[in-house]
Parts: sequence; C-alpha cells; structure tokens
Amino acid sequence: MAAIYTYWISTALLCLLYLISAFTYLTRGDWVRQALGELGYPAYLVPFMIAVKVLGPMAILLRVSVALSDLAYAGILFHLLLAGLAYLGVRKPGGAVPALVGLVLLAASFATQNAARHIPSPYAQTAAL
Repeated sequence: MAAIYTYWISTALLCLLYLISAFTYLTRGDWVRQALGELGYPAYLVPFMIAVKVLGPMAILLRVSVALSDLAYAGILFHLLLAGLAYLGVRKPGGAVPALVGLVLLAASFATQNAARHIPSPYAQTAAL
C-alpha cells in the first residue's frame, strides 16, 4: 500500500514540476530565452521544450501505452540529467537543485509504478515497499 502512495505522490509532484516549468516557459519567455542563452542553448528550443514538458507527464499519467510511458520516463531522465549538468557546467549549482529534486521524484515514481498500475512495466521491478 505504501508503494501505491509513493507512486502517486512522486508522480504527481514530478508532473507538477514539469507543468510549472512549461507554464514558466510560456509566461516568462524572455527570461527563459536569456537563461538558456547563459547556458549556451539557442532560443529556438523554447517551443520544443514546452511541448516536451507537457507531453512527457501526460504520457506517464495517461499511460495509453506502457512503452510510451517508459519512453517518457527515459526522456525525462535524460532531460533532468542534462539540465543539472548544464548548470554545474556554468558553475551555477543552485540552478541544478530542481533537476536533482526531479531525479529523486522520477526514481521513486519509476521504481513504484508496477505496484500502482495494472499493466506492469517490464523495466521496473515490482516494489516491495
């Protein structure tokens, strides 16, 4: 039972993190473009990142396909790793904190998904929490 609560809480918080980030990209576009520029990324990535930050959580929450859900987990993993490393690379470790929080939530969500979902993922072990 604890694994089910862990899954839904961590998944909801991870999705909230991503949706707040997408909302920030939409409402504070100039600030986001400047921040991406400081990290060495081009401004044309903003619309693509908005789509990714909305579609990734949707794929996990809706889970129309286990394979698509697992692909979303992988995409979010790589995004969070690269985001954290980008901030560390420009010596701004404070900017890496949301990525670290996201990684913890992602790990908890992925590890406990088989306890909470009817169709298990072949890549996540059955949680024994």
